[in-house]
Amino acid sequence: MTTPHSTAPASVVTDQYLSTKTQHTEAERSGIIRDLLRGEANRDGYILLQRNLLPAYQALEAGLDAHRDSPLLGALAAYRLDRTTALKADLAALCGGDFAQVPVLAEGSAYARRIADAAAGNGELLIAHAYTRYLGDLSGGQILKKLLARKPGLAPNELTFYDFPAHADLAALKNDYRNALDDAGRRATQKQAIVDEGSVAFQLNTDISWAVQKAIDGERVA
Repeated sequence: MTTPHSTAPASVVTDQYLSTKTQHTEAERSGIIRDLLRGEANRDGYILLQRNLLPAYQALEAGLDAHRDSPLLGALAAYRLDRTTALKADLAALCGGDFAQVPVLAEGSAYARRIADAAAGNGELLIAHAYTRYLGDLSGGQILKKLLARKPGLAPNELTFYDFPAHADLAALKNDYRNALDDAGRRATQKQAIVDEGSVAFQLNTDISWAVQKAIDGERVA
């Protein structure tokens, strides 16, 4: 008698992790991100990076909210992680109240446009961007917060982006959100497209990192 092999349910999170592993390493070695992880970034570099990630979070959270009633993305939207509000508050604190003078680079705009495009139709490509941004904030972002507090010595009110006050247990939040991403991935019709979109997201992040570094280096020369 032959025992049938059990098949584990597909995991969009695992598939994205494996497909972007090399890109993840490259991103950590790129531009301003490399300096941040080495504890070498300055305040202006961090401000410019966060200013250029803000449009991406705005697009992501607007996209999820637009699909809050859908069976596919409703559970993800229900988390309301709202990094946009925290990021705006940090930028205001970092810039003395007004961050309008901090430029959005072409790469920052391109990233936001890509996420807005991903929200079209049933929005399932947003799964890739939610994975890239939110799981990153709950993982490496927590390490980055400690590094930034040491150098360039950012204050707690300048680092609220890394806080999730509605969730006392960040490890549990990360696990629950990962499961929600996987559940959405199982419901999706374009699973490979979601994985491919994750690769695009990592490349766009790397592009921003290099662009920020180039802009900061240009300011130093000037």
